[in-house]
Amino acid sequence: MKILYSPWREAYAMDMRATKQHNASSNDCVFCQQLAQRQDEKNFIIKRFEHSYIMLALYPYNAGHMLILPYAHQANLFDIHQDTRNEMMDIVAQATRVCNETLKADGCNVGINLGKAAGAGIPAHLHVHVVPRWAGDTNFMPVIGEVKQISFDLQKIYEKLKGAF
Repeated sequence: MKILYSPWREAYAMDMRATKQHNASSNDCVFCQQLAQRQDEKNFIIKRFEHSYIMLALYPYNAGHMLILPYAHQANLFDIHQDTRNEMMDIVAQATRVCNETLKADGCNVGINLGKAAGAGIPAHLHVHVVPRWAGDTNFMPVIGEVKQISFDLQKIYEKLKGAF
C-alpha cells in the first residue's frame, strides 16, 4: 500500500472535523428526539436509569442488539460525567447477562464507535452497542449478497428484554 503524505491538508481536515461536531445539535439527534417523546414502547426504550438508558437498535446487526446511551447529548466519553460512564458500564454488564440468560446467546460483542471515521452512524450522541452472538450466526449472505438476514420480531424481542431488565 502506498501512503500519500499531504500535511498541507491538516488545516482543512481539522476545520471539517470541528464543523461537523459543532453542527450536531440535540435538536437534530434521533436519540434525543425519541427520548423526549416519552413513548418508550414505540421507540423500543427498554429501561431508563438515573443518567442513561438502554434501547433496542432499530437497525440491528443481530437479534437483541441493544444500545446504551447517556441522557446528555455528548459525542465523547470524556465529555460525560463519571457517574454516567460508571452507570453505562453497569448497564453493559447487565445487558450481557440478559443476552446470555434471556436470549441464550453464546457470547456478545460490546463496542463504541467514537466518531464518523470510527464507524459511528450517529457520531454526535455517544452510544455503546451490545450485540448478542451465537455460534454459527454468520453465513455467506453478508459477504456475497451484501444483506443480513435477521429472523425475529422486534416487538417480541423488546418485550422479552424489557421483562429481563
